[in-house]
Amino acid sequence: PQAKELFWQAVSEMTLEDAQGILGGPDDAATRYFQDKMTAPLTERFTPVVNQELADAGAVQAYDQMMGDYRELPFAPDVQANLTPYVVQQALDGMFLMLAREEAAIRQDPAARTTELLQTVFGS
Repeated sequence: PQAKELFWQAVSEMTLEDAQGILGGPDDAATRYFQDKMTAPLTERFTPVVNQELADAGAVQAYDQMMGDYRELPFAPDVQANLTPYVVQQALDGMFLMLAREEAAIRQDPAARTTELLQTVFGS
């Protein structure tokens, strides 16, 4: 639901120049637009949710234990790593990857244009 709200916000802020760039752009032009507009707010909104889910699953505790054990190893280089930002980034990367694939399919395959809007924008 939070991502949907941000998608609608990005659409409402889209300029005519943005829309022309998306329509005439590469197969992932819309995805790039959304990724540019939404990565920061999605990261902000998803971080507490992901952190809570990782904690509830025991992943944070297991990761902290592993990092504690690692730091006790002699001559081990210092590693500054945090599980939650990594998981959030991977989730966003996956979401935008799937969006780019769907966008490419819509642009390349008329059968993928399943709504009247998509048929109007890209032709039937």
